[in-house]
Amino acid sequence: MIPWLHPGDPSDAFPPVDSALIEPDGLLCAGGDLAPARLLEAYRRGIFPWFSEGQPILWWSPDPRTVLYPAELKVSRSLGKTLRNRGFAVPLDRAFEEVMRRCADPTSRPEGTWISPQMQAAYQRLHELGHAHSLETWDGDRLVGGLYGVALGQVFFGESMFSVERDASKVALHALAQLVQSLGGRLIDCQVASAHLESLGARSIARREFVAELAAAIQDLQPDPRWRQASIAMQQAFMQNSRGPRGR
Repeated sequence: MIPWLHPGDPSDAFPPVDSALIEPDGLLCAGGDLAPARLLEAYRRGIFPWFSEGQPILWWSPDPRTVLYPAELKVSRSLGKTLRNRGFAVPLDRAFEEVMRRCADPTSRPEGTWISPQMQAAYQRLHELGHAHSLETWDGDRLVGGLYGVALGQVFFGESMFSVERDASKVALHALAQLVQSLGGRLIDCQVASAHLESLGARSIARREFVAELAAAIQDLQPDPRWRQASIAMQQAFMQNSRGPRGR
């Protein structure tokens, strides 16, 4: 049995993360809602929602936790060639809703998707409030890859990514790592391990270490205005470049 949250419960009414189940790894509690205040409190504590359509909301805090320290991103020879030669542009927050829709596209996810309309609406609201962001990889006027997640303090909590051209999502991740570093960020949360993430430099740390990192990196739940400033600057650069020879 796991604790059950009710929509009327305080937004911080999560059980301690060290009470999460071992099997399935990290299942902490169920129920509640996806209101912005609850989602932000969850991320602050190292908890995230993950559930399929038709299930109750399930909240997770796995142990260990997979993270990417921006300076440790591995740029392979092929990715380096793509970054140098393909001419992809990567603005911030130009197409958040579309990135989420592409990440949820069942045609590219035969295993199914947890990014239900309910989840899309919840993160769209976080985006409108200045907490959720997307980086998009554009080939001219074509959106060919991207990722989205939540920024709190010095941490970016990655949620999902998509790619319809080789390396397009990796290009977005490379841009994210550079942006997080430029804003003084400490780490990118990748949630759970995969061979793909490990090939890019992600590593697993104990949950207690991850929670301690969050406590040091997140002082409050207010959106960082520098993300908005970066969004404006990166979109202006994108528009300026699109008026060049490629965009004519």
